[in-house]
Amino acid sequence: MLLICPLCHHPLQPENRSWRCENRHQFDQAKEGYLNLLPVQHKGSREPGDSAEMMQARREFLQAGYYQPLRDGVVTLLREKLRDAGALLDIGCGEGYYTSALSALGAEIYGLDIAKNAIRLAAKRYPDVQFCVASSQRLPFADASLDGVVRIYAPCNEAELTRVVKPGGVLLTVTPGAHHLQQFKALIYREVQLHAPEEKCYSGFSEESQQSLRYAMQLSGDAAATLLQMTPFAWRAKPSVWGELQASKTFECDADFRLTLWRRN
Repeated sequence: MLLICPLCHHPLQPENRSWRCENRHQFDQAKEGYLNLLPVQHKGSREPGDSAEMMQARREFLQAGYYQPLRDGVVTLLREKLRDAGALLDIGCGEGYYTSALSALGAEIYGLDIAKNAIRLAAKRYPDVQFCVASSQRLPFADASLDGVVRIYAPCNEAELTRVVKPGGVLLTVTPGAHHLQQFKALIYREVQLHAPEEKCYSGFSEESQQSLRYAMQLSGDAAATLLQMTPFAWRAKPSVWGELQASKTFECDADFRLTLWRRN
């Protein structure tokens, strides 16, 4: 069994609509189908993660197709690099937009996020995926149980990734390319600095390939405001910037991603 108890780390077994370990820690399956494997002592706040309103706005933006090329690129790269995968995990999966696309690979798919609002939305729409509320700092998966992990912007515990991915398995990371959303930065900062590449080495993994994905997007005003809200520099935007975006008919900006594939040694 892949899932383990977040309290004692023993395997979880399904029992009716609950999951239990040998120490009789019990986790009930929600009516939407997801599992909450985030003990209260690991939460850090009452409701960690994005609000329900923000998650709904994010879903609407993604469903409009602006990041469809990235979604397709992730699936294509995994199909090329990972054969006969048994289980894949999307960490920081949000409302499941990218996670659901992984089902095309024929593997057992798991999605994990710390935000219950996000997981509830995901589980309602994508019943073929096993979603769980959990922390990426303490992955509720057995050692060497996953063939691959997808990390799209999500925080992670590198030691946990090393622990859960099988030898020969993969880690696919998506990070901002140099020119990602530079037009938003031009509205906020006096000087626009390009994104610096993420300099990371994952212990136990070797970098196998890296590719860039860059394209122009033409957004509606509402979509532009939603996308800005999804970025880490939204809090620097003045009210005039939000007003300008929402009043505009179209806003053109660049999407620029870097996809890096790591192979578990």
